[in-house]
Amino acid sequence: MDSQEQRRIPPRPAAPPAAGFPKAAGPVAPAADPPVKQRRAVSTLLKAVFVVVLLGVVGGLVWLANWLGSEPPATSSSDPGSGIVETSPTPLATPPALPREGVTPPNYRLGDCFKDFDPEALRSTVVACDAPHSAQLVAVYRYPGSDLYPGREALAAKALEACQAAKLAPAANDYTLNFQRAYPSGTSWDSGDRRVDCYVTADAGNVINASVLP
Repeated sequence: MDSQEQRRIPPRPAAPPAAGFPKAAGPVAPAADPPVKQRRAVSTLLKAVFVVVLLGVVGGLVWLANWLGSEPPATSSSDPGSGIVETSPTPLATPPALPREGVTPPNYRLGDCFKDFDPEALRSTVVACDAPHSAQLVAVYRYPGSDLYPGREALAAKALEACQAAKLAPAANDYTLNFQRAYPSGTSWDSGDRRVDCYVTADAGNVINASVLP
């Protein structure tokens, strides 16, 4: 025998052993990016809020349209007041005898003519309009009886509106006339006075001899 030790080389296995080796796991899907999820959640919330606000706006517009299109409540027939400026007198079936002295302002009628007229007087003398007189009531506005006292400025503005609406006949050109306004005080309002008046007056006194209304 050779003095050198022979080394035996084991035969090569037909296939590498499978037992004893850990199995490699398959590819792992990367985790979702948390900020992306958060952005999606915020976007969804904002859309929901927008839809709610939009529905509220649409509902409000529908309500407003219905409210504007609705008819105002009817005024009670027992509530005095025309709500319009009156410029054409209504003739009485039986005219009273003239002249009439001591007539109080609530009893003045549109078209009445007055002798020695004083708008602040508590009583006046109503005469026929073809008799000498110094003033004539040419326009009237009556507030509804249920209205609250609107204040002096509002009453003065309404009286001016009445004077602007007054229609005068050509006879008015024969005289030098002024418009004069009268309206209730707080005290007379509380007593039931709801009328605003517009007069034409002559500074020269009882120089008018005809009605200045058409």
